Amino acid sequence: MRQAMRDAYWDRIYELAKNDRDIVIVSADFGAPSLDKFRRDFPNQYINTGISEQNAVLLATGLALAGKKPIAYAITQFITLRCFEQIRIYPCGMDLPVTIVGVGAGACYWESGSTHHSFEQLSIMRTLPNLETVNCTDCHMAKEAADFTVHASGPKFIQMDREVIDGIYRGTIDFKKGYSFLTAKNENMVISTGNMTKEAMDILNHAELDFGIMDIYKFPVDTESLKAELEGVKNIITLEEGAREGGLGSYILEILSDYEIRIPVHRIALNTYDGYAASYNYGGREEIRKGYGMGRKDILRVIGKEFARQ
Repeated sequence: MRQAMRDAYWDRIYELAKNDRDIVIVSADFGAPSLDKFRRDFPNQYINTGISEQNAVLLATGLALAGKKPIAYAITQFITLRCFEQIRIYPCGMDLPVTIVGVGAGACYWESGSTHHSFEQLSIMRTLPNLETVNCTDCHMAKEAADFTVHASGPKFIQMDREVIDGIYRGTIDFKKGYSFLTAKNENMVISTGNMTKEAMDILNHAELDFGIMDIYKFPVDTESLKAELEGVKNIITLEEGAREGGLGSYILEILSDYEIRIPVHRIALNTYDGYAASYNYGGREEIRKGYGMGRKDILRVIGKEFARQ
């Protein structure tokens, strides 16, 4: 059965909560079909703060200090950027087992405009101390992230897409390593994150281009392992539906710089320097991407151009 990421995640949290009364969901008035049974069967482990994301984070902090395993839940844009100070000072600064769960990666709430779009959150959240960020690639990873939420220590941020994306991962996911080759290793690599990994795979399957795909799904990755994996790679394109500054592409450049590895990197991401006008384009998510210069044809053109230079 096909599921949205959030439903796969909450279904697994429900199963874990049967034997763990310390799991507490703190929702900022944000629901999901799979949450209905949790709220019904575990009423003492579910709190709705109303549309008050900052309070949700503060309440989750108090629960963590009391020995609970709280999960604060809302639309990504609001549970991260609106709450940045609270997350920075409390769960991250105090290294507490608070999980921030956000639905709404990139422009997946395309009909709601820039107020609901999550372009900068990966750039900003990865600067925080102690925080591990999972940018879910598909619904199976979202389900696996539930176990990571409950069993791993420290603060965590789990970002999920609103769309149904499945069929990419199976089995146990290594959240310590944080990345995976989805094709054979190639001297030309596209490194992607989140929903754009599916986009990269679709392009590879329909275009006569020779490149490999690596998915970065957790920040920070195991950099020592990644360093070894990049040996022999000659060209990298990073692909993300997020702000160009500070995002995945910047992260890869930082790693290469730290290890003094010389590999050309071309970043495909959203250029929001001129504002958010394209966020209001009609026609869905692809039209918004086109407005920022990264529609599917734009991406295909860049990949063909960059990898043809060698």
